[in-house]
Amino acid sequence: MTAPEQSVVHGTPAPPDAPTTAAPHALPALDRLLRLPAVAALEAEHGRSLLTHEARALLAELRQQALAGRLPAAEIAPDALACALARRLHDRLAPRLNTVINLTGTVIHTNLGRALLPEAALAHVQATMAGPNNLEYDLASGGRGDRDSIVEGLLCQLTGAEAATVVNNNAAAVLLILAALARGRQVIVSRGELVEIGGAFRMPDVMTSAGARLVEVGTTNRTHPHDYERAITARTALLMKVHTSNYAVQGFTRAVDEATLAPIAHAHGLPLVTDLGSGALIDMTAYGLPAEPTPQQMLRAGCDLVSFSGDKLLGGPQAGLIVGRRALVERVRKHPMKRALRMSKLPLAALEATLRLYLRPERLARELPTLRLLTRPLADIEATARAVQPALAAALAPRFTVETVALQGQIGSGSLPVERLPSAGLAIAPVARTGRGRALDELATTLRRLPVPVIGRIADDELILDCRCLEDSTLLTRQLRQLSPQTTTVPPATK
Repeated sequence: MTAPEQSVVHGTPAPPDAPTTAAPHALPALDRLLRLPAVAALEAEHGRSLLTHEARALLAELRQQALAGRLPAAEIAPDALACALARRLHDRLAPRLNTVINLTGTVIHTNLGRALLPEAALAHVQATMAGPNNLEYDLASGGRGDRDSIVEGLLCQLTGAEAATVVNNNAAAVLLILAALARGRQVIVSRGELVEIGGAFRMPDVMTSAGARLVEVGTTNRTHPHDYERAITARTALLMKVHTSNYAVQGFTRAVDEATLAPIAHAHGLPLVTDLGSGALIDMTAYGLPAEPTPQQMLRAGCDLVSFSGDKLLGGPQAGLIVGRRALVERVRKHPMKRALRMSKLPLAALEATLRLYLRPERLARELPTLRLLTRPLADIEATARAVQPALAAALAPRFTVETVALQGQIGSGSLPVERLPSAGLAIAPVARTGRGRALDELATTLRRLPVPVIGRIADDELILDCRCLEDSTLLTRQLRQLSPQTTTVPPATK
């Protein structure tokens, strides 16, 4: 016989015929629940307001279960109620934005926050956000300042531009340029550059939102200089190039580069605007990486305005940076929409500190996390994979096997979509032949539920953990003891 059930009120043995489910009337009233000694301790820690809100919600959930006849009597015991309430408080106060371990093989991952901020940026943010700062105060004159001035000098020095302004992301930068320079007028763009990026952000829609009229020229795969020339009319406001950073058209193709297009625009008194997106400020080939156009190159080619992102290859916070001719930058800066799209003090501080790193390029590969991860030696990545493999194999045995493998990663986030980075990592495969897909999904879910979630990718009936971004292997191995028992238990054999 099993031990008799405990009374839900006094913790004494219940009679053999005590009900195993609780009726709605058995639930305590809210004030009675709040008077329980264990709950009073929760009030001392969290305060009355939040405690009352969560207690009321808990009782409402339990009442619904009781009405459906699905509420175990044990769950309304005083200790059980206090524990349930403590869990609710913990979950309510837990942050939704969490640090994760990126083992996807994509360095600049859009869904995982894109670029990692350098230590210098984190330190500058903490120092300047802890008290008042001169966000819009000119320390020299004692008068009102312009927040753009915090980074404008750095951007001009690094890119060779006459002037610069910043907004909260590159989509906003494109929107603001079009609204300031082309509202009610035409913008000529190659049909092959009418991109859509993440979140259904489409260039034609941006044109419409800015009040500009899109004029498509050329075809999807081939556009010629004369296509632009023939499309120019008295209503044309500017010519625009859009860097196709998130896809590649290969084969029978032709595009018009900025150096060819700039004279055409200027001969008609029109500006040439380029949306680079990816935001590389350095020659990537100097670090053994694939070539990526830079704002400096675009300005030298004759572009009048160039926009690019701060949180991709630049390696800083989310930002939209606009550099180019002073007269055009001033028009953009003075547009009413600029205030709605401006950067706040926190990312502006991070951007300033990140840009300062570029003044000492010899130290960049060490101090800029994005560049450090992209240029990480393959031997180091392989060593990390070998260091993690034994502990992970032991934690997942006997249900899964874990092997070190050669991999191909990518830069990511709309940058160099075709190029791959040689990498190394771990391939986890279920031992059982049946139910492999479900087993991998369950394991991936378990890894995501660790205190520091681990994010990999499933491919070819294996869970792949790419170690390029895992610079400290203990971040993973010290969590392995917390894997749930279901992860390592061999499922019963099917008949």
